[in-house]
Amino acid sequence: MQPDATRDLTDVPAAEVISAVAVHLMSAAAVKCGLTEEGSATLDLDEARKLITALAGLVTAARPDLGVHAAPLRDGLQALQRAFREASPLPDEPGEGPGEKLTGPV
Repeated sequence: MQPDATRDLTDVPAAEVISAVAVHLMSAAAVKCGLTEEGSATLDLDEARKLITALAGLVTAARPDLGVHAAPLRDGLQALQRAFREASPLPDEPGEGPGEKLTGPV
């Protein structure tokens, strides 16, 4: 028997699981881009690049199955890609930023 706080995964639609993972990646990337109250104290662009690229892969691959979740996740991804570019002392060329090989230039 499972604790009440844990949902049985058989009852959770795939789009919900994918969305939850995407939100975790977004949150971690936002921290690494310095988008927290601590600001630049949390800035780690190498880690942010990895997280944003993983998020881009997930959102791009799952887009057809995400339904109403697709647009907000895409918008969040693009916001992170722009934040990364703004935080970079030497911004990548358009199309070369994190995840942009999967999403196109932001």
